[in-house]
Amino acid sequence: MKLTVNGTEHDVDVEADMPLLWILRDELNITGPKYGCGVAQCGACTVHVDGMAVRSCQLPASNIEEGAEITTIEGLGQPGSLHAVQEAWVEHQVAQCGYCQSGQIMQAAMLLDFDPDPSDEKIDAVMSGNLCRCGTYVRIRAAVKSAAAKLNEA
Repeated sequence: MKLTVNGTEHDVDVEADMPLLWILRDELNITGPKYGCGVAQCGACTVHVDGMAVRSCQLPASNIEEGAEITTIEGLGQPGSLHAVQEAWVEHQVAQCGYCQSGQIMQAAMLLDFDPDPSDEKIDAVMSGNLCRCGTYVRIRAAVKSAAAKLNEA
């Protein structure tokens, strides 16, 4: 099958039931999305498929449309040109252990694509499916608010 990941087209020969997470990590060596729980409950594996945040650990290859645009944390921003959410994460020193952060950032970026000025309640609701063992939820909310402000200035 053909996949476009972070703007680059790839041909992969995988079983229909192989989850996108393993296609990314094992077939394409894209390691930003993490394996957390394997049952789509923690959010560490969150990526964008056609602009929507999805749990890649539970999305089988057979459910990915030909021509779908897949974006991982590696494709969201680049050194010297970070996405506003990535900049805010650094500014607010969100990460502690960092394991969940790529999924958190991808979820937050999608939120801001659909709601450029979310309330605290909306942030909490949308981000609640992404778990952080370190408990940095207050900093996550502050970073999302900060990123929203930066994006709205532009």
